[in-house]
Amino acid sequence: MRYFESKPAADLKFKHLLYTKAESVALITINRPEVYNAYNTPALVELREAFRDATFDDKVGVIVLTGAGEKAFCTGGDVKEYADVYTRVPRDYWKYMTCFQEALDAIRNTGKPVIARINGIAAGGGNELNLACDLAIAAEHATFRQVGTRVGSVAAGGATQWLPITIGDRRSREMLFLCEAIPAKTALDWGLINQVVPAAELDSAVNAMAQKLLDKFPECLRYTKQQVNFWKDLAWHSTVGHARDWLTLHFTDVEPYEGMTSFVEKRPPDYRGLRQRAAEGGSSEYLFGPPMKKCAKCGAKGLPENFKFCGGCGAKLD
Repeated sequence: MRYFESKPAADLKFKHLLYTKAESVALITINRPEVYNAYNTPALVELREAFRDATFDDKVGVIVLTGAGEKAFCTGGDVKEYADVYTRVPRDYWKYMTCFQEALDAIRNTGKPVIARINGIAAGGGNELNLACDLAIAAEHATFRQVGTRVGSVAAGGATQWLPITIGDRRSREMLFLCEAIPAKTALDWGLINQVVPAAELDSAVNAMAQKLLDKFPECLRYTKQQVNFWKDLAWHSTVGHARDWLTLHFTDVEPYEGMTSFVEKRPPDYRGLRQRAAEGGSSEYLFGPPMKKCAKCGAKGLPENFKFCGGCGAKLD
């Protein structure tokens, strides 16, 4: 009796992914082109399951990760989900980060080479997925960027840990601080990807690399991957737990609220206004000021400092 028999990819019945296995190659496609292949929480759970299936399937020798369509590889987390769900219940962001961590760990710990097929924008967590992969081939029109400091977050789901050991310290700071798009040619020069090809040649280039990998001994590939994962694992396991807790607490702050709400509302974030509040001695952490006031009429406590009226009974506050 064997517990890890190969099974058809269609048996997994994914909702947010396309998953196929053929001729020793598993193809995992984030299938949310309507939001530029941004992943939501269920998609992360499916990513983990797809990589686990490909890991345990002896008929699979190489795994390819990509996004649906031609515009985006993956643009990271679904900011609308962040705004609607995790700014309301920040403690659930800890659980979300656990799902993201498990998806990245599934890529790194698969024991098989993973090729990122970059068919467009790789932004935020999408670039972190790229960093988790072993090799990457990009279409000429692809771009790469981190967006954390632009939307009220920190790219500590792989980028702060792995960019410095992939492209160097100064280039990492440029990507992480400025959040500007890096064209594919520059990403190649920096060592963020392995090849750049015309879009029409992307599939053939990925297939050519996969065939070269299949002509290597699988156990030797598995242990080579484990060895070269050392520095990524060291940086990751030293920081990701702390990052998960900090980001969870940070979701109670005004920065993610402003950054993600402005994204959903399609307006520029009020960066300078937030800085001005702090410069003038006001609160830059709370949306309506710290919880300082008490209602003399109904006794409600912890009302925001800037409230003029009680949120409970409507009475005017001193």
